[in-house]
Amino acid sequence: MPIVLASASPRRHDLLTRAGLAFEVVVSSAEEIHDAALPPDRLCEGNAKLKAAAVALSHPHATVIGADTLVFIDADALGKPVDLDEARAMLRRLSGRAHTVCTGVCVVWPGGAVDTFHELSEVLFRVLDEADIDAYFQLVDPLDKAGAYGIQVHGERLVAEIRGNFDNVMGLPVARLLEVLGSATSG
Repeated sequence: MPIVLASASPRRHDLLTRAGLAFEVVVSSAEEIHDAALPPDRLCEGNAKLKAAAVALSHPHATVIGADTLVFIDADALGKPVDLDEARAMLRRLSGRAHTVCTGVCVVWPGGAVDTFHELSEVLFRVLDEADIDAYFQLVDPLDKAGAYGIQVHGERLVAEIRGNFDNVMGLPVARLLEVLGSATSG
């Protein structure tokens, strides 16, 4: 059965490729929800479901995977920054503090059945000064990353410790996804 990843994220593409899955990428046209009143898990799962459902409409015979990752600090969601000023403000806010990374995942099966789940990881940032932030921005484009950082590329410059799943912080909890995909083929 064909698998479709409803995401333009190169990180998710890399994670699924490393997991040995054969898949096609179809970028979802769904508009994400930005509702601060929703708890992190419901917000991420809801966005993942919107993305997967939009792609499943045009790929009804495929297993479609949608995902959404957000950084949460002080109950505020930090998505992708709109510019470098906002990216800089995000890293200043994360500096020296712990935050939560939530990734919601939705699998839409052929026939329309849906499985959703989320995973949480805690990330502790080093204390960063302006020179640290400038140096990081010289190496990494922060504009396509929730919270203005990517753990997989020079993350050691920012992160002191991860409590939880590294792949989740990167954008897709692969082990859990493989369990869900495997349960459908074995069940």
